[in-house]
Amino acid sequence: MVNPNPQSAGSTPVGAGDSDAAEPSWPLTTWQGWQRFATTDPPAPPQPDDPPRSTEERLAYHSAFVTIRTPAISQLATQVRTLMILGRHQQTTARPSLIVTGPAAAGKTTALLNVGRTCHLAHICKNPPPPGSAHAAAPVAYVLVPPGATAKTLITEFARYLGIPTTTRMTQTQITDAVCHTYTQAGVQLVLIDEIHRLNPRTTTGAQAADLLKDLTERLAATFVYAGINVTDTPLFSGTRGAQLAGRATLITCGPLPARHGTRQPFRDVITDIENALDLTNHKNGTLPRHAAYLHQRTAGRIGSLTRLIRQTAITAIHDGTERITKAALDAVQLDHLAEQHRRPTRSR
Repeated sequence: MVNPNPQSAGSTPVGAGDSDAAEPSWPLTTWQGWQRFATTDPPAPPQPDDPPRSTEERLAYHSAFVTIRTPAISQLATQVRTLMILGRHQQTTARPSLIVTGPAAAGKTTALLNVGRTCHLAHICKNPPPPGSAHAAAPVAYVLVPPGATAKTLITEFARYLGIPTTTRMTQTQITDAVCHTYTQAGVQLVLIDEIHRLNPRTTTGAQAADLLKDLTERLAATFVYAGINVTDTPLFSGTRGAQLAGRATLITCGPLPARHGTRQPFRDVITDIENALDLTNHKNGTLPRHAAYLHQRTAGRIGSLTRLIRQTAITAIHDGTERITKAALDAVQLDHLAEQHRRPTRSR
């Protein structure tokens, strides 16, 4: 069960109070924040019969926007579902896990959260809480590896997610025992760990944090899914600990989308999906796919950079009243530094 009185999380317990004002302060790394994220309907694209949205509604829509289903999301969803079944009755060793890797702005966290939400909704649909129950099931946990993570700071993040009270006087072992007990009672089945590239097993503290994760995979009846930037290029897969992780984890690469893959055009397909989800009064569908080559060069095929470019241009188009996206409008947007470096590479002298 979820701790009904989360003292250390600094937030209202699940089911307590109906004030919407407090809810946005709950991060995804707390149960309350995750519950809100997973059970709130995601933004929906406009439908032909829908009444027109106001300017503010359309600005908010393009800010939040829809999740575009990429090949990586589909692959991750299939793998997670399979591995959760595979490890369901495994008792003696750590269950198989997954690692989502790739460059920055490639959609790793989006894929992770999308799969976590799907798992959460499937669980509560199949196992609704009894009427009048004061406790909610917690099928999914979402944890960020803190910068310079030690075993104790990492296990404290696990505790914070379910509001397990901790004090500075508690040892790592005491917190770990409390986490394992509470996560088991709460029925956590899927543990999502983001920013895994922050772990460095070559250092003493990093090695202890890596050992902690291995311990948790053996003590919790859950499937672990990690996400990080270019994980195979980090020390995470080096040495004995790295070999253990590599021997248990399936690697899913969430990389830039290719312009072509055989007879298919994955990048153009994603552009079409994004365009179909826009809510602009003067934009004509089919415009953006014609600029697929330009958009691929501009964003290096990164889904994060692509969606940001199109959303930012859409918001500008609403503000200036043009209500459509053109190549000139796209070209006027300054993107993240990675994308801009790819667009205008520095010449070596």
